[in-house]
Amino acid sequence: MRTFEAFARLGTAAAAARELDITPSAVSHQLSLLESHVNTPLTVRSGRTLVLTPEGREYYRSIRSAFSVLRAATAQVRDRHAARQVTISVIPLFAMGWLIPHVHEFLARASDLDVNILYANHRSYPSDAADLSVRFGDGEWQGYRATKVMSGAMVAVASREYLMRRGPVGRPAELLQHTLVHDEDRGTWADWFGQAGVGNAPATLPGLLLEDGQLTLSATLAGLGCALMREPLVARELRDGALVKLFDVALDDGRDYYLCQRSDVELSAGAVALRQWLLARLA
Repeated sequence: MRTFEAFARLGTAAAAARELDITPSAVSHQLSLLESHVNTPLTVRSGRTLVLTPEGREYYRSIRSAFSVLRAATAQVRDRHAARQVTISVIPLFAMGWLIPHVHEFLARASDLDVNILYANHRSYPSDAADLSVRFGDGEWQGYRATKVMSGAMVAVASREYLMRRGPVGRPAELLQHTLVHDEDRGTWADWFGQAGVGNAPATLPGLLLEDGQLTLSATLAGLGCALMREPLVARELRDGALVKLFDVALDDGRDYYLCQRSDVELSAGAVALRQWLLARLA
């Protein structure tokens, strides 16, 4: 059960193995033993990755609070310094575009706290061991309380170098003749063209497809094409002139940035302080 809880919370057998100081194969063996004991498949292989089955997710939701209590009690006895630690998990673009440039303000006023910043897996959210997390989506995650902190509306941008090479863009329709960079989905640009009143845009458009916003930003800064970016997270690049906002047309696809906390766990005083600062600073 301890191995299963670590795997479900951390998301991979390798991460669970590091935490438990055993081998990944031992993790797989322990998971198999537990499945035999409960006579239910708790994990399934998806490509080269082991993931939770619906029964596994339900089982984890049932046991995680007990393990949280055990971990908290043990940590309190073992290391009183742990009460000074606050962990926040964030997606890469939010971390690089907003949190890292601003977190020094919180550190200056909370010098008695140790802040840990982790990347979060925002694909499946099987669990999150952090005190707080910044997530991107519709705000509905089972087991979490979510507060919207930033709009996810997208605007068209390009690097100064790209525009010098390809020339200026006068009207939204002219972007159909330019190289487009796609963040996760090739259909988003078509939605933006619809928002901009361009009626002849194809449903999907060619161009480089990137997995996430941080990769998309890097590709755009490298002059690989025009991209749809969330303006608050590229404010530094726009201010410095590395990126240029092409039009004021913004596409809102219903997804925004949310500050989340687990609904079954009370925040420590340090986590409360970090949450209050984030909400005030992002307001």
